[in-house]
Amino acid sequence: MIGLKHIKEDIENIAKVISTVLNVDVTIVDEDLIRIAGTGHYKNKIGEKVSERSAFGISLSSGKNFIIENPREDNICNMCKIKDICNEYAEVSCAIKLDEKVYGVIGLIAFNEIQKNNIVQNKIKLMDFLTKMADLICSKIIGENKSYELKVETRKLQMLLNTMDKAVVSIDKYGKIDKWNEKFVEIFKLDSNLRSLNISSILSFIDINNLTDQKNSSSFTYSKQDYTFSGIYNANPIMIDNAIQGYVFYFVDNLSTIKDFNEITANEYGVKFSNIIGNSPLMRKVKTKANIASKSLSTVLITGESGTGKEIFARAIHNNSDRANNSFIAINCAAIPDALLESELFGYEEGAFTGAKKGGKVGKFELANNGTLFLDEIGDMSIHLQGKLLRILQEREVEKVGGSISIPVDVRIIAATNKDLEKMVRCGEFREDLYYRLNVIPINIPPLRERKEDIPDLLEYIISKYSNKLNKRIYKIDDIAMDKIFEYQWYGNVRELENVIEYSINMCSTGIIRYDDLPEKIKNNDKSFMYDNYEKITPLWELERREIIKALDKFKDFKKDKEKVADSLGISRATLYRKLKEYKIVSK
Repeated sequence: MIGLKHIKEDIENIAKVISTVLNVDVTIVDEDLIRIAGTGHYKNKIGEKVSERSAFGISLSSGKNFIIENPREDNICNMCKIKDICNEYAEVSCAIKLDEKVYGVIGLIAFNEIQKNNIVQNKIKLMDFLTKMADLICSKIIGENKSYELKVETRKLQMLLNTMDKAVVSIDKYGKIDKWNEKFVEIFKLDSNLRSLNISSILSFIDINNLTDQKNSSSFTYSKQDYTFSGIYNANPIMIDNAIQGYVFYFVDNLSTIKDFNEITANEYGVKFSNIIGNSPLMRKVKTKANIASKSLSTVLITGESGTGKEIFARAIHNNSDRANNSFIAINCAAIPDALLESELFGYEEGAFTGAKKGGKVGKFELANNGTLFLDEIGDMSIHLQGKLLRILQEREVEKVGGSISIPVDVRIIAATNKDLEKMVRCGEFREDLYYRLNVIPINIPPLRERKEDIPDLLEYIISKYSNKLNKRIYKIDDIAMDKIFEYQWYGNVRELENVIEYSINMCSTGIIRYDDLPEKIKNNDKSFMYDNYEKITPLWELERREIIKALDKFKDFKKDKEKVADSLGISRATLYRKLKEYKIVSK
């Protein structure tokens, strides 16, 4: 709480004014009876404590004002310790009182008859004057209290700003900085004292002339010496009486976004190799190889039929690596149209194309910085994007769509496909240089039909999972149903097994899954579901394309190579050129 000692300079000035006007010695004590100010006889006694039994002590405790005309004889002096040696001729005590609280006492002391007469003869005017001086001191206390409360609130606000996970800065309407938090200084690597600096002189991507009276949002890239990062900022106008008086900016750097994403997804996808079901020799071999791959920074290519669990292995590799605390970003290259896949992978700047989101977008490569990017169904990526992906793998830099700045990225790539990439390379459908970049550590996940000894463990897990989900108590599969499950070839692998068991649990009316609960295709062992991905019939156009590429490669060093190619294929040169265009074959 504010007391007289907090306005000591003001108290001393008021004491001098009173002494000059009344020509008497003045001393002012605070609520602890410590002399805060003094003139004349009391000038050298500042800091001393006055007795509680003195006139000052009585005035302080009672809150009353009084004049002692005859010291040593007045009743007030009866309890004073120095009564017998007191050399005062008269004394005045005026309480400094505010809202029923006494903050101190103004004291006037006469040490001769002239001073005494001056006090006694002007008692009413004197007390009125001292009361006004006490009120002046009270007004100073009120002002200091407000100033103190403002400092406390300012400090609270600053502490609140510093606890925010976003960088925050406020400016006046001219762009001068007035408040900021520690995060702002940290992410932009600035000096701690920014007051009155213009925001545009520090952050060149901000132009206050382009800000509006609405919430403004945009992406940015900040560079300072060797330090570069990207993010998004929002500018909120400070409106008073419909006029802009400044802006509050808050910034979200992509690293913070990634950290938040990691914390959200860590529990949901915390897959370890121990969580992958399967103890068959084939699966143990795959797990061992994947565990070795997790300790490396090299790219991994996971192959296997649909439903074998390629993404689960990719997540386990990431979670077992030194990058486990950073992001794992997955994207399915087959699920997104080629026109959108580029912006998803690399991000885009605001205004890069029609419909581009205000503020732009952070790409998957930036989100995966210092972590892992999982490219599922990599075999479905277009040749155009394959070239861009290869450049990023080589240069370790990404450039947003519509952007001009290369952003350094440190990303480990894990790719997956159910296609034969070697065959696609031979057919010119997949870049050979990219294939070798990706296929550093190949991992093939065997289909379920080749490791049927894993089925019992998988069934135990799947039954428990869907029993809980469907609120049923299923604990067993009878022998006949189990035989049918083992007979089936499971070309849809674990995903198909899950589908069958979920259906069976829905149909089951007891605690045991029986033959009748199984889908018809399992009971009949429907041959129409039995196919081999690696022995399927090749379309004629694919065979034709392959033979054209083979002929081009064979005669590429001949002078009349196109003529020889056409002759070897039994077609005219015109037909050959039409086929080259149709199949998008680039000849050398």
